[in-house]
Amino acid sequence: MDNSLDDKLATDPKLDSGSQKRIGDQLRAMYDELMQQPVPDRFRELLDQLDKKNGTKEGSQ
Repeated sequence: MDNSLDDKLATDPKLDSGSQKRIGDQLRAMYDELMQQPVPDRFRELLDQLDKKNGTKEGSQ
């Protein structure tokens, strides 16, 4: 009997709606907190370089 229960749990994982809601709420809170943080200067410089390259390519086509 234990094997059939293990097989069912391995093939049919499900979370109840309350657990899904809690996980979703926590993920949203973490994402919102992350989005509040400033972009590091080095990342901003790299993004600016990419924008310049993309602008040059699009302008020359």
